[in-house]
Amino acid sequence: MAVNIPGLVAIAVFYMAILAFGIFIGRRKNKTGTADELFLANRSFGLVVASLTTAASMVGGGYVNGTAEVIGRDGMLWTIGPIGYNIGMALGGIFIAPKVRAARFTTIVDPFQKKYGPKMGGLLFISEFFGDVFWEAAIFGALGTTLSIVLDINITVSVVISACVAVIYTLFGGLYSVAYTDIVQLLLIVVGLVLAVPFVLASPAVDMSKVTTSWTGHVKTQHIGLYIDTIFLCVCGGVPWQAWYQRILACKSPALAQISTVVGAGIALLLAIPPGILGVAGAATDWNATTYEGSLPLTFDEWTNILPMTLHYLCPQAVSIIGIGAVSAAVMSSADSCVLASGTIFASNIYRNIFRPNAPQREIVWVLRLSIVLVGALGAIIALTVGTVYGLFILCGDLMFVVQFPQLICVLWVSFANSYGSLAGFLIAMFLRFTGGEPYLSIPPLIRYPYYDEKHGQMFPFKTMAMCISFAIIIGVSYLTNRLFRNGTISEKFDILQCFTEKEYTMDESKENGDNLQSCVEPSANDELLEKKTTTFI
Repeated sequence: MAVNIPGLVAIAVFYMAILAFGIFIGRRKNKTGTADELFLANRSFGLVVASLTTAASMVGGGYVNGTAEVIGRDGMLWTIGPIGYNIGMALGGIFIAPKVRAARFTTIVDPFQKKYGPKMGGLLFISEFFGDVFWEAAIFGALGTTLSIVLDINITVSVVISACVAVIYTLFGGLYSVAYTDIVQLLLIVVGLVLAVPFVLASPAVDMSKVTTSWTGHVKTQHIGLYIDTIFLCVCGGVPWQAWYQRILACKSPALAQISTVVGAGIALLLAIPPGILGVAGAATDWNATTYEGSLPLTFDEWTNILPMTLHYLCPQAVSIIGIGAVSAAVMSSADSCVLASGTIFASNIYRNIFRPNAPQREIVWVLRLSIVLVGALGAIIALTVGTVYGLFILCGDLMFVVQFPQLICVLWVSFANSYGSLAGFLIAMFLRFTGGEPYLSIPPLIRYPYYDEKHGQMFPFKTMAMCISFAIIIGVSYLTNRLFRNGTISEKFDILQCFTEKEYTMDESKENGDNLQSCVEPSANDELLEKKTTTFI
């Protein structure tokens, strides 16, 4: 098959347009070029911008390709990712968004560093980092398979070029570029995927009667534990993401942060419908009646290509190219969020808070840019080495669920939580997660839980178990060490993490003492009024 020249030209024009628009917006909106402006866009987002960029950050290549993959292969019941992640984001918007926005943080790691100290808070960046990298890999992997099928270009070339485009405009424009390009990309996703649906369904090769009883899917008895694990992973693992909090913290007020998150989750959930329909149609297609020349039936890994296959073999060329533009837009809208999220945390919470507290703004900006490049490169490398897009889409929430979720809940609501409990919970969670194995990364299990299956791996909901144990460990160890040190049972000279030898501040106390961690901009009178109406941090 020859290279699809019209499609290649169209995608090249699209990439150049997005790159130019992103750089233009960044230069126009960024007035000072400081790190804080790149981080949070001067906390200037209103309802429309915040809602759309929040939705776009969720609707990435892994989201659209992964949804089509799993609903076509396994059925609706197993399409847990888009539903679970959006439920989690909505719940986080209702209960967490007003708290963190009222506290005027820069990143979601700030409350950890405020309560546990810079080093312990920096340690918790590990799970966020890996979550972002796996998410980014799922995004680039989705685009790579799509472009390689429809345009017949090398998958490595398509992934590398896409990563470069997303990284370049994020480098120069920060959150302003990311947010405003997100809006354009979201509109392209809607147009491209919705336009493809009627053409696919009208194709003579598609017989929907073949899937009238199977598209819903079913859960076998031996898979119930795995099913429960995946549900909790997606709902709770979708809560602690910096990419989402970056948008919350950039909102004009706590109330806007709350509303925009719920609205954004609703928009993202609606945008799972078109790829879901295309995935079901792919399962109902007689591929022998098309120009498809691959082997049949599709293997487990080949189902990751079902969305680009439906666009390429069941749509007219023009519609197919527009659909590719939609997938490319989805990739860009989330890839830039990933690299900016991890880059922001590293520059602000690791480099500035731990290594260089007095670093000038210019230095922080360059650290941010270097971090963006490294995260983008690592995500592209993983995308080229791991097979399934949906697997990466789920995997990116693993550490966020097992490690980060209990930590976030405790730092926000458990007033006596301390560094000892946090460290113990972190170590236990990491140990239990990795000893359970990970087939997508070829990590064998060291612990075989009940109902272990040689073919399918762990059937016991061990990730949920690990999360619950971590949560209990954080609370238990924190409570015990508080009692022992406060009562003098253990001398303060053994307080190696310095939890009890220095004054512990609540957010209200820190504000009174002018110790508001990493505030990006001076609060306006209206902002202060809104924050006074919001509940305290702890």
